Amino acid sequence: KLLDDSSQYDLAVPSTYYVEKMANEGLLQEIDQSKLSNFSNLDTSFTNTKVDPENKYSIPYMWGSTGLAINGDSVDPATVNSWNDLWNPEYKGQVMLTNDVREVFGMALLTLGYSGNSSNPDEIKAAYDKLTTLMPNVKTFNSDATRMPYIEGETALGMTWNGEAVMANDEGLTSLVYKYPSEGAILWMDNFVIPKNAKQVDAAHKFIDYLLRPENAKIVSEEIGYASPNMAARELMDKSVQNNPAIYPSKEVLAKAEFQEDVGDEALQVYQQYWDKLKTGR
Repeated sequence: KLLDDSSQYDLAVPSTYYVEKMANEGLLQEIDQSKLSNFSNLDTSFTNTKVDPENKYSIPYMWGSTGLAINGDSVDPATVNSWNDLWNPEYKGQVMLTNDVREVFGMALLTLGYSGNSSNPDEIKAAYDKLTTLMPNVKTFNSDATRMPYIEGETALGMTWNGEAVMANDEGLTSLVYKYPSEGAILWMDNFVIPKNAKQVDAAHKFIDYLLRPENAKIVSEEIGYASPNMAARELMDKSVQNNPAIYPSKEVLAKAEFQEDVGDEALQVYQQYWDKLKTGR
């Protein structure tokens, strides 16, 4: 949609590595930080990142992780601590994976000791080979509300986004436990960007700055269960939110986790090729 010269979008919210990809393809305008009086509220851990040095094209909005979800009513959470545990034969037909090629392959790459951002065709092939042995355990792939297969009893364990686990707890499935796998979690961050063809550029800056206000960033974070990169907003939150490890992991967890990065079109084609084979079984 953003490639269309007639596009009417003034703001978009791509995740992590798509910022780099879109910037490289000339789809974005540069951000005028002089128009963002609330930019200083952002935690410097989430600014000036590898995917967008100096935040030339993007402004952090929300961040989160992809980790393990275990329904304690069906599986003892103490027995599941690793991505590798999903391969346990006793979980045949009980595992949910996100319907996301980079996340699923990233998980498999981590179990093999590789980077989840690998662009090495041999490593991607090795991840595919390992994932084929997981398929008997896989009940479904989900890319929408990843909490629902757990809430509906369709699956007992697998992958999920941390905010979805928080929402599942809030919606009554208190037995759903979110864990950071021992190999490392997959991290992502949603960002505001202004498309190249945006017409209301000043309004886009004003809206971004509005959502950078601590009181507004707090509302958004608490409503959807994901972490805010806005330090001033976090200080306004209830201690139960600030200290919830499912939302705000420890420094030790973050040290082992890995943000998704752009692997390049050539590598992405390799991922897609194996992803299609994995899901069709051919």
